[in-house]
Amino acid sequence: MKLVCTGRKVSLKEQFVERVNKRMAKLDKFFSDSAEAQVTVTVEKDWQTVEITIKDKGFTSRAEKDAERMEEAFDAAADVLERRIIKNRKRLADRIQQPAFEAAAFDEGDGGDDTYHVIREKHFAAKPTTVDEAILEMNMLGHEFFLFRDAESDEVQAVYRRKNGTYGLLVPEKD
Repeated sequence: MKLVCTGRKVSLKEQFVERVNKRMAKLDKFFSDSAEAQVTVTVEKDWQTVEITIKDKGFTSRAEKDAERMEEAFDAAADVLERRIIKNRKRLADRIQQPAFEAAAFDEGDGGDDTYHVIREKHFAAKPTTVDEAILEMNMLGHEFFLFRDAESDEVQAVYRRKNGTYGLLVPEKD
């Protein structure tokens, strides 16, 4: 796995980078050799945030944690990521071993009324996938919902986590 460590508003010490390399090497067995991992450390006053993102064959897994020290934040984020990977180990192995689908571009509509203030815009590929794969990816990212293009109908759909721990699926009605 290719690993890139980046510091925002901070220079990363060699000792921290070695710690990251050693800990991330334990996750190599779950991903292919072409996987890319990005570890980003951001410092804000007395608070430090570590974000870990792993991309492999069109699949993304992400964890982010805050702490007073970057080592603590990294360990917490790596623990979250490792738990997600181990929990979904079988489905993840099946998913990554399959050939990746070609990513389809997703166009976002305009915001409409000017009274709403969009503070962040995120672009992503809505590739064809199944509901189970979408739920797996949502869980690996740690999100509460996930937008995807259904492999069978080619319609944009969304899965979401309900308060009781079950999952829901949003399917648009046809006119």
